[in-house]
Amino acid sequence: MAGSHSEASKRKDRVAHIRFSPTEFDALEAAARAAGMTVSAFVRSLSMEGAGVRPFLGEGDRAVLGLLADGMRTIGGNLNQIARAINTGRAPPAIDDIAGSVRDAHGVATALAAELAEMTKRSAAARRGEEI
Repeated sequence: MAGSHSEASKRKDRVAHIRFSPTEFDALEAAARAAGMTVSAFVRSLSMEGAGVRPFLGEGDRAVLGLLADGMRTIGGNLNQIARAINTGRAPPAIDDIAGSVRDAHGVATALAAELAEMTKRSAAARRGEEI
């Protein structure tokens, strides 16, 4: 049942009517096109960001976040295996393995934090129509 709830929450069946002048709408279309998005997706993304629900992300930002998330999942799996071995009394892996996994996790977390900071700057600039 959890899947059906999730699918229902993704359904876009609510409508918000917004009026724009022709000049405003032309600017909106240009900004959406520059972001590689439809006008609907662009307005939805900005609205959700303004509501604090999710950030405004371009295609490149989503790709980078996906790669970083994959790295975190891999490292998390390694750390879980190490913790399981220690908790079940099996011989723990070499201390170098543990230290390496922790260093990897720290490196990816640091890269993720830096990338999120840059994404925030880029998205604000993109909304203003500026280049960074």
